[in-house]
Amino acid sequence: MKTLLALARDLRDLDGQGYPAYKGIRGRYDTAGYVLHVEHVQGDPFADPSRIRVDVPPATAGLPAWTVRTAARRRATADFLNRRLAAALRDASRPLGSGNSGELRVLRPGQEVLARASVEVDGDGAVRARLRAGLPARGRRIQGEAAAALLTESLPAAVEGALFYAALDPEALRTHVETVEDAVALREQLEPRGLVAFVADGAALPRRSGVDDRPLEAGVVPFDSPAALRVVLPAPHAGEVAGMGVPRGVTLIVGGGYHGKSTLLRALERGIYDHVPGDGRERVVTVRDAVKVRAEDGRRIAGVDISNFIGALPSGEDTRRFFTDNASGSTSQAAAIVEALELGAGVLLLDEDTSATNFMIRDARMQALIADEHEPITPFIDRARQLQDELAVSVVVVVGGSGDYFDVADTVVAMRNYRPEEVTEQARAVAATLATRRRPEGGAWRPLRGRRIDPASIDASRGKRASAIRVRSLDRVDFGEHLVDLGAVEQLVEVAQTRAVAHAAEWARDHAFQGTGGFPEALAAVLAEVARSGLPVVHPHAIGELAEFRIFELAAFLNRLRTLRLRELP
Repeated sequence: MKTLLALARDLRDLDGQGYPAYKGIRGRYDTAGYVLHVEHVQGDPFADPSRIRVDVPPATAGLPAWTVRTAARRRATADFLNRRLAAALRDASRPLGSGNSGELRVLRPGQEVLARASVEVDGDGAVRARLRAGLPARGRRIQGEAAAALLTESLPAAVEGALFYAALDPEALRTHVETVEDAVALREQLEPRGLVAFVADGAALPRRSGVDDRPLEAGVVPFDSPAALRVVLPAPHAGEVAGMGVPRGVTLIVGGGYHGKSTLLRALERGIYDHVPGDGRERVVTVRDAVKVRAEDGRRIAGVDISNFIGALPSGEDTRRFFTDNASGSTSQAAAIVEALELGAGVLLLDEDTSATNFMIRDARMQALIADEHEPITPFIDRARQLQDELAVSVVVVVGGSGDYFDVADTVVAMRNYRPEEVTEQARAVAATLATRRRPEGGAWRPLRGRRIDPASIDASRGKRASAIRVRSLDRVDFGEHLVDLGAVEQLVEVAQTRAVAHAAEWARDHAFQGTGGFPEALAAVLAEVARSGLPVVHPHAIGELAEFRIFELAAFLNRLRTLRLRELP
């Protein structure tokens, strides 16, 4: 194994040569107590920066035993180190020439604390970091001196300042870990307490904007739970935490416009993840199998059994095995619900604002005008109660315009000036006084038909390239020759998750969908392998720009592939 000093000498010797000569520095380098791996060298200064891995053994990292004692603590510690490394590399980066020259970067986390391939902490305290380095060039000629400074001075300084415990703020690390551990403990108490979510008093729910998930800084009304729904949950570090418990069943969030209904629902959506200290939602937790569903005009649907919501169509299409390349709002929302149920969702989250109106409700007047035989849609209002009573699937719905939902609700929360009030009895009194006179529709819930996916239809090839996957943004992926639009998959929170599910879909084609199991079993096998081998297993180059994902978001990606086909019917 070469030393860092040898690397510096080799880089200086390359000065002025053509850029491809950088390929010769691939390999392992011994530094002051840790190992630097140059795993891949970019072929051009304008290409993606070179891949670097840093392995820090336990003795060098010096992490205390308490930071790695549990999986949650290791995840929180890795997240903390990742954030420190991102800041250190940002400070160390200097534009030095053409293209990406002089860039040092690692995956930058958002507000959530996720397991990421960028920085991992093992149970023995070893630290592994995967990052990028833009090797300096002027034009396409190597700048050897600048490269030596970048890789043998700036990079080690950032690593030692961010991944060594001796250089960290121990109290900040402890607060980070304890915040995550409290959230995990609160979430674990939900199901035994008959709850699907919990919002702590004092939580700050509003965000800065639709594209900035950081907390709003001014004018925030702290959350204050209504007495009827207030529960107290113990947390290992925060002690007794009071807040609003959202019970199992059908829960409505009602209120006037701009009073905080959707803001509360968005906090519940993100409550499946833990959050960093200071986010405002550190103690907002939701069960991990809660899925947000919405209408999505124009999406593809591949063989989904939507017959419980969409009956006989005028075109004669089979809604027990429904296919379309251009779904309507109602069919897309029906498919989203069934796809979530197919994977074991225990809670459905819906917002009237992002739902298809004719999917959510058909009132008495419309029932009187349009005969049942001419209306194939069974509205969600007539399935919500069945989902809870027959399938044990809870529902949380934001409703601002349809009081008919009072008839099926177990709990009603009214938002007034961002403050929640429990108004269940008032809603029932209104329902009793002002009868809707609408008839329940749809009849009994029918068991869903399963699916088996044809692995050959998961095609990421483009031209001569067997695999061409390009992640454009959080919600747009070029997968082979097709664009996958994930704009309606609202519980994806980082581009790294999107990248992970895109590559996991391709990995699943070759490893999980070859057997005889159904769609859920195949995706469960993917998650099991990631849990066993780590996130990099799904990517051919084990890159660091990957973050943990749920089975629901992996399924959502596959379900939106324009090429997806089924195998023989189960």
